[in-house]
Amino acid sequence: MKSGVLDEIHAAGGEVFGVSSEPQTLATEAEEDWEVGFPIVGDPHHEIREECAERGWLDVFYNEDSGHLRERKWASHPKGYYQPAVVAVHKSGRILYRWRCVPKFSNMNGAGARPEAAYTWEKIQASLEQTEDAPPDINPEMGSKEIGWFPFMLILTAHGWFIRPKVFPLGREGDKSSAPTGKMMRRVYGFIALWLVLLLILPFKWFGIAVLTWLVVLTPGLIEIHRQFQHESDPY
Repeated sequence: MKSGVLDEIHAAGGEVFGVSSEPQTLATEAEEDWEVGFPIVGDPHHEIREECAERGWLDVFYNEDSGHLRERKWASHPKGYYQPAVVAVHKSGRILYRWRCVPKFSNMNGAGARPEAAYTWEKIQASLEQTEDAPPDINPEMGSKEIGWFPFMLILTAHGWFIRPKVFPLGREGDKSSAPTGKMMRRVYGFIALWLVLLLILPFKWFGIAVLTWLVVLTPGLIEIHRQFQHESDPY
């Protein structure tokens, strides 16, 4: 961790592990390519997730594997992919910190921002002085800003050239196929400009027919993506 938090955790006698819903081969690849500095354990059959839930530590949300919305090239999630979560456990078994991503429309249906590392470490240190399990953190300080459902769908629609919304493919080392968000927004502005030009040069009736035709073509793809994402109203 570039923030230095990992070194502080090690100095305090702690350890950090990552758990992925990918097989161990891909988990190890990520560990090496990202140079995270801590082990990443593959849990494709959700054995660790289920153990955490049975112990009452944390019940992690996960998505059904839908082939990453037609864009899966190499990833493998036989039982679905995890939503982000953090749980810190003392050697005595006491919970020092826990947070889970609750997928909903306001955070791109999950898998977006995570709690900021320094903030999380401060929470863990504060819990060391307590005697009870730490309650779930439902409003953590995030390391990045989350994007809402409408702009997210707008970006996916632009990535599909405004015909069929398309997610960005999962990237890996050397993969340059993922389109940046900035480029997608430039497409959006260009698309809006095109419609404004059509509004000026076409009779209103024909303009309306063009808009209606586009919406008819676009709607099935919007419904497909909407059905494959989660929205949970209650965080715990």
